[in-house]
Amino acid sequence: MPENADFQKLSVEEALDRLAGNASTGLASDEVQRRQQRYGLNEIPEKEESTFKRILKRFWGPIPWMIEAAAILSAAVQKWEDFTIIIILLLVNVVIDFRQEASALKALKLLKEKLARTALALRNGKWQEIPARQLVPGDIVKLRIGNIVPADVKLVEGGYLQADQSALTGESMPADKSAGDVAYANSVVKMGEMTAVVTATGLNTFFGNTVALVAQAEKQQRSHFQKAVVNVGNYLILISAVMVVLIIFTGLYRHDSLMEILRFSLVLTVASIPVALPAVLSVTMAVGAVRLAKHQAIVSRLVAIEELAGVDILCSDKTGTLTKNKMQLGDPVTFNGYSPDDTVFYAALASREENNDPLEMPIFDALNKSGGHSRLGAYQLKEFVPFDPVRKRTEASLTGNDGELVVSKGAPQAILALCDDPAVEEQATQQVELFAKKGYRTLGVAFKQPTDSAFRFVGLLPFFDPPRDDSADTIAEAKNLGLDIKMITGDNLAIARQIAEVLGIEGEIRDHTELKEDKPVELLLIADVVTESLYGRLKPEASPDEVHAVAEEVVEKLEERLRQLRPHDGFVRRHESEIIRLIEETGGFAQVFPEDKYKIVDRLQKHDHIVAMTGDGVNDAPALKKADAGIAVSGATDAARAAADVVLLQPGLSVIIRALEEARMIFGRMKSYAIFRIAETLRVILFMTLAIVAFNFYPVTALMIIILALLNDIPIMAIAYDNAKIEPKPVRWNMREVLTIATVLGLAGVASSFLLFFVLQELKFSHALIQAIIFLKLDVAGHSTIYVTRTGERHFWHRPYPSLKLFIPAMTTRIIGTLIAVYGLFMEPVGWKYALYIYIYATVWFVFNDFLKVSVYRMLHRTKWLLGREHMHEVVE
Repeated sequence: MPENADFQKLSVEEALDRLAGNASTGLASDEVQRRQQRYGLNEIPEKEESTFKRILKRFWGPIPWMIEAAAILSAAVQKWEDFTIIIILLLVNVVIDFRQEASALKALKLLKEKLARTALALRNGKWQEIPARQLVPGDIVKLRIGNIVPADVKLVEGGYLQADQSALTGESMPADKSAGDVAYANSVVKMGEMTAVVTATGLNTFFGNTVALVAQAEKQQRSHFQKAVVNVGNYLILISAVMVVLIIFTGLYRHDSLMEILRFSLVLTVASIPVALPAVLSVTMAVGAVRLAKHQAIVSRLVAIEELAGVDILCSDKTGTLTKNKMQLGDPVTFNGYSPDDTVFYAALASREENNDPLEMPIFDALNKSGGHSRLGAYQLKEFVPFDPVRKRTEASLTGNDGELVVSKGAPQAILALCDDPAVEEQATQQVELFAKKGYRTLGVAFKQPTDSAFRFVGLLPFFDPPRDDSADTIAEAKNLGLDIKMITGDNLAIARQIAEVLGIEGEIRDHTELKEDKPVELLLIADVVTESLYGRLKPEASPDEVHAVAEEVVEKLEERLRQLRPHDGFVRRHESEIIRLIEETGGFAQVFPEDKYKIVDRLQKHDHIVAMTGDGVNDAPALKKADAGIAVSGATDAARAAADVVLLQPGLSVIIRALEEARMIFGRMKSYAIFRIAETLRVILFMTLAIVAFNFYPVTALMIIILALLNDIPIMAIAYDNAKIEPKPVRWNMREVLTIATVLGLAGVASSFLLFFVLQELKFSHALIQAIIFLKLDVAGHSTIYVTRTGERHFWHRPYPSLKLFIPAMTTRIIGTLIAVYGLFMEPVGWKYALYIYIYATVWFVFNDFLKVSVYRMLHRTKWLLGREHMHEVVE
């Protein structure tokens, strides 16, 4: 397949020659068949994994293995109730995960459907409409207004073409094309008609490369949430497996009943394995997704909510995301005594409202606001010459009450050339340059009457794509939440810098070429020498002589360095870390391609950043899919929506801030649950194992373990509705911290249980009564642990307080457990007196555990701070 990049440089004749195409007759049928066999069809091949395989792979992995083993063991000892519950939990997890993947796979399907379905092609000397999938390189096609370009093409003949390729390249304005230019597949013809030769089809097109990047992002995607669940699961599985094996070997050594050992080990294993862990965390995120939907933000991938909590860099497309993607007329600059309203009026005369041209619509809008639209009725159009790339202007001949009139608007240089007024030309040119520095696109307006020898220059109309009303506020709020904002746009550098300045985006906006790994040695030397010579020497108050001396030194050093270069040292390969540092320090990049956006996100991710990307076009789809949290803004293309994790349904970006805040609250809830679940597992299984191994005493029965597991897991589901603090900075899973806090709380629980166990033995309580009292203690203390973990590094009495949706279920199940123990349902009755003692005992340990938790957090933060200082010293040295 010929490389499409070559056709940018080739002439029309050279392109036809390379493609063996014939502009007069097109390709013959037999040649088309040969090329289809060689190049394939003009479509995106779709390799779909079978539904059966996609479901089956969800039963494979550490947590599924343990759940399946527990189910098999339940069936082996004929505990069918346990078997049924375990299978249901396993299937729920599979269904949730499967539905998430099915939603994500829509991206490729929608991108494929975006390809044009038919094309007008020249075959065997005749024009015929054929399915676009049958096109091959070398085919001659005709492109007309309203057509979707069916493949990448080289324009051959015709006046000119105006193609809207903003969804592909991010350009805010339709691109003007003429013979010799390249047009991209899936761009839309807005004006004109031309013939073209197909240069690339299918995945080899510019659009196809975008799809390939989306597929690559799909394969590489794995969330931090999924990694955290696996880590937590592996930790609990390892501890549970070791403890259960120890219990089994101890029981066999003591010649206990094998079936009783297996039955007890089974129950303990089921209670310890985090069967519901993925489901609980998914429910927590699903509740958050419902809340975001109320803000008109639809979450298509649940784990993206957790990813949003840790986002530290927000990359944003400009056109249609930070800006409205709707050109707006600025304040006209007038000449020769004409008013701004006159400039708009004459520009409207040289326009066609029915064309819906992006630059002409603001003119008619301004005319309507000024009340001048009625003035147009005084003129009858005789002839209209549309814009073309050669003349670079439109022209209208009209008849009015005051006679004949010719009006023209277009590129300022073209209009000024009609006026023959050097003084005005100089002033207007300076003004155009000022507009260009601000990123404005400018049109000149002029007219003449039959008695005039030249056109009269009326004025300049500046156009710009304005920022969305809430973009600046959103960026400011995002900064306050600890995010680094980077603008990544396909638009030109001047416009990008002007928008960045208006929106308060910090850091320099650079050209996409800065991302290249190969840089000219001369440029690097200039930067190196200038930095070396000026650093610390040239002060603001330096005298002219000092400046001159430093400048001479720079020149001398440059000459010396350049003499040392070998002839073949034209380029040098920069280290990856240098490019990463450039991306981190800059405020964004302009004139980028889809692969540039993708690579920027990929490099930041590899450098341990969690990246969010906002966009609206097909060109944004790969980066949206690759990002940890892809956000499609209101009005985004179907492809961008399908590739994104969050889709905004209303204009503006302010909902992103709500999503970030909600995500951080959700993360706090998930972290609380993870610490709670690990601590509770350790508290029960370590206590049980040590009691059995060291004291040959079963502190609770198998039935008590099942009841405890149910009473603990039912209220914890309500943590999804709990109040949570909005952290001021990005948060992410710190497994060292999670496991340390959970382990300390778990060991404290083991200590409190053994202390109670020893006291009860000293009091000579019966075996059955000891088991009942310990059951009650484990129930009351377990429900208290959630109030310890939910406040993080703060004490339990700090805001936000528990929500009623968490407090009521937790209190209800605690009361149920108390009543079971007090009145002896399935166990020896404890009575209210001992129940009161247990509540006091558990409350004392609850307060102790809370202060212990805060102390451990402080120790971990201090250790992290000290390690950070040591690292700084190493860097300095």
